[in-house]
Amino acid sequence: MELYHCQTEKLKDYKGVGNAPEDYDEYWSRAKKEMEAMPVNYRLVPAEFKCASAETYDLYFTGTGGAIVHCQFLRPKSPCPEKSSKQKKLPAVVMFHGYWTNSGDWSGKLGYISEGYAVLAMDVRGQGGTSFDNGVYRGNTQSGHIIRGLEDDSPDKLFYRNVFLDTAQAVKVLASMDDIDSSAIFATGASQGGALTVACAALSPIVKAVAPVYPYLCDFQGVYQNSFSGSTYEEMTWFFRQRDPTHQNEDFFFNRLGYIDLKNITKYITCDVLWFCALSDNICPPFAQMAAYNGIKSKKEVVWYPEYSHEWLPFSGDKILDFFREHL
Repeated sequence: MELYHCQTEKLKDYKGVGNAPEDYDEYWSRAKKEMEAMPVNYRLVPAEFKCASAETYDLYFTGTGGAIVHCQFLRPKSPCPEKSSKQKKLPAVVMFHGYWTNSGDWSGKLGYISEGYAVLAMDVRGQGGTSFDNGVYRGNTQSGHIIRGLEDDSPDKLFYRNVFLDTAQAVKVLASMDDIDSSAIFATGASQGGALTVACAALSPIVKAVAPVYPYLCDFQGVYQNSFSGSTYEEMTWFFRQRDPTHQNEDFFFNRLGYIDLKNITKYITCDVLWFCALSDNICPPFAQMAAYNGIKSKKEVVWYPEYSHEWLPFSGDKILDFFREHL
């Protein structure tokens, strides 16, 4: 117990390395206005997956830059037994997946369906699902999405800028549905999905509460300076090796990444946050996560797993469901 407290004590005040770009607030204000000005266009297509408890659809909406974003959408066939006849609108959970992958099995969402929640699981554009990213990116795009768009003339072309906006647009889509309770929309995900959960909370004022699990995309410069060797951040090393071997443009590199660094965006979060952190994580290091977590000003709690790494965290799903139920 003493070792555990010693580890977490060192992390409680860590704010990360480097400052946000000078025009950071204006950057995200402009980005949100662009997203908010977009009409809520989506279509539902009955999914091939069928089950007794849920209506299942492939949902497609238009994201920034004209991208077509695919989601799995499930809603209960019958109302939750805890809801009275007067409470016909459904709470909903938005789910985000890990790096490179997709929204996963339909059956994995049925636990929420049984509790009376609708579920929207978003495929990140340009990754393992069927979302279509039509962006054109200048410069190096090898080995990952952190650096995609980094060398363009404008930071507006950063890949993750548009993905972050997609998360808020997904919430807008849900809130526009007649049978969804817009005051009871939640978000969760792990790794990249945890990062997108955090971004969603920061950019969408609608979200009621969020539960990110060991989020990615935190404290880029701190990760690099600590010689962290996890594969998730190796594209930064590859960038320098291939594009800037003597680090002549290092300041530009980290300043540009500052627009999509979660440690800078968490100050915008106003909803409640339940954060999960594995202290032995060798993929998304705890110190980097805490750089983002410590910037949150709203009500928050971190759940520590001292002996766990970037893996399934026992009872985390139960804790997340309880957390969302508390906010209904």
